[in-house]
Amino acid sequence: MSVSNDPLLQPFQLKHLTLKNRFMSTAHEPAYSEDGMPKDRYRLYHLEKAKGGIALTMTAGSAIVSQDSPPAFGNLHAYRDDIVPWLKELTDDCHEYGTAVMIQLTHLGRRTGWNKGAWLPVLAPSPIREPAHRAFPKEIEDWDIERIVADYADAASRMQAAGLDGIEIEAYGHLIDQFWSPATNHRDDAFGGSLENRMRFSTMVIDAVRKSVGPDFIVGIRLVADENWDKGFSREEGIEISRRLVASGGIDFLNVIRGHIDHDADLNEVIPIQGMRSSPHLDFVGDVRKATKFPVFHAARIADVATARHAVAEGKLDMVGMTRAHIADPHIANKVASGKEATIRPCVGATYCLDRIYEGGEALCIHNAATGREALLPHVIEKAAAVRRAVVIGAGPAGLEAARVLAERGHAATVLEATGEAGGQINLLVRNPRRREMIGIIDWRLAELERLGVEIRYDVFAGADDVLELEPDLVVVATGGIPQSPQLEAGEELLTSSWDILAGSAKPAGPVLLFDDNGGHPGMSAAEVIATSGADLELVSPERFFAPEMGGMNHVPYARIFAEKGVRVTINTRLKSVRRNGNALVASLGSDYAKDVVEERRVAQVVVEHGTAANADLYFELKPVSRNLGAVDYAMLINRKAPLLPKNPGAAFDLVRIGDAVASRNVHAAIYDALRYCSLL
Repeated sequence: MSVSNDPLLQPFQLKHLTLKNRFMSTAHEPAYSEDGMPKDRYRLYHLEKAKGGIALTMTAGSAIVSQDSPPAFGNLHAYRDDIVPWLKELTDDCHEYGTAVMIQLTHLGRRTGWNKGAWLPVLAPSPIREPAHRAFPKEIEDWDIERIVADYADAASRMQAAGLDGIEIEAYGHLIDQFWSPATNHRDDAFGGSLENRMRFSTMVIDAVRKSVGPDFIVGIRLVADENWDKGFSREEGIEISRRLVASGGIDFLNVIRGHIDHDADLNEVIPIQGMRSSPHLDFVGDVRKATKFPVFHAARIADVATARHAVAEGKLDMVGMTRAHIADPHIANKVASGKEATIRPCVGATYCLDRIYEGGEALCIHNAATGREALLPHVIEKAAAVRRAVVIGAGPAGLEAARVLAERGHAATVLEATGEAGGQINLLVRNPRRREMIGIIDWRLAELERLGVEIRYDVFAGADDVLELEPDLVVVATGGIPQSPQLEAGEELLTSSWDILAGSAKPAGPVLLFDDNGGHPGMSAAEVIATSGADLELVSPERFFAPEMGGMNHVPYARIFAEKGVRVTINTRLKSVRRNGNALVASLGSDYAKDVVEERRVAQVVVEHGTAANADLYFELKPVSRNLGAVDYAMLINRKAPLLPKNPGAAFDLVRIGDAVASRNVHAAIYDALRYCSLL
């Protein structure tokens, strides 16, 4: 398809604003704010998408309009005047690349906690607890309504003063649609009962905002148009809400979503992750657009350009939100426009980004370590001043990323891989069918290395002589880790590793006890494989809850399978020892809280997950003959200066090890290591 007729590259006219293509990033809160302000980190994150050619970047998810809407996860403070210059700088920078900037405004209502911010009471139309944040809200009063409506208008005026192209009012699990929903609005006054009454608050807000910003400023709304549950409002009522909003004349676009977000399980249906159906709400969004004949935006795991192109071409929406996809690759639009669509780094649906936000961290992409670190790390790799001969040992995610970055720098890189295929531990985790999309992390890098002309030599179990024979002046050891067992009082030889289960070298034989004190995907994936095999399973964790290294979005599919398969989950319990008893094993379990309490389980198999031990023999073999003796100056690394200092100047090569070859971590850490070291070398 040529650039001239690609639906994704056609401009879209929204009121007076011409959006240069159909790509947008919908509002989300990456938690990069500082003191509630969108300072440099926040600005550079959005600026990178502007450099990448996106037409519209929507900031905040959401910016709070009132102080009694405590920030749930790094929300911007739209109620403060000092936000204006920060947003103006962000907007001006993005405008230089022809990218429009908007912001989402909200009062969270009950979707937050009372013990944050100013510790003011959480509000809701009715005093119904929201499970996700566990607050018991106060029923909103008349004076609350008056001041919050005024707060919306004041916040909108600030956004206009900052030079933004428009605002989006949030009505998706927050205060406005909490009024709309029979699930959360049990009032019997003028704000409850009939649809007209339930929409009264949103009508007041939109009228006040429009009065504040005037008729020309763009005002849209992100709304749930079908709560998709028996307690909430229906598809038909949601479409009627949409029609009424359009008929009011106060808004300029609808950003449509479907579902409700009271629980993690509900949120997963709204924002699908890997192993779930992609873009599940597109047809519904198309129905809303057809019913309203109004500009419609939408995002819900539209992860690939082909689906986005279909959505626009078939008239299902006008602007296509590829939000997580732009976290993985902020340059999607430019790559499509320049005929380099095949080089787009794919979103693999890991949802590491959202899990980190919901657990109180900042958004990070599982396999683009530059996202959110734009001040420190490059999305576009610069050429090095001098070409080096580099050898990378290991073709897992760390090694492949190291080779990619080195090749982009212009270095001559060769990869040595001990097995017959690339992938490392990714090859294990994709044995869980639900997580097979993660292979995209490897496939993309293999395609990039082929494009860059990097040779991978398979079935080379490299020793020091194999490396030195290639006469490198840089060696990157990315040999990964090997499974390790927890220290037991006895019986370590009787254990089965989670790797054995995932690789299929050990078949689940029930009943099974799985002890996981790593707390992330490896143990949970092994548990899922065991449970789906039909074997009886008890999952034992020494933590206060299972899988503490994994956030709520990825918790859901595991918890669902455990519930369906009758998996027993035992927390606050530690595996102490294992012994044989006839044809069975007896696992002795203890408590960190009561040392004398011991329980036993008679099982057929004891599976353990205890992270990995660094596979570092080659590193230590090469260390004494390397130029830097393996040493890294961390201060220089952090400050983006070449971190390998000559300690053995007569040696021929520098040496660095990355990823699990250093210590047991995760995929993001491995790729982060590779990018930040190799972009300096």
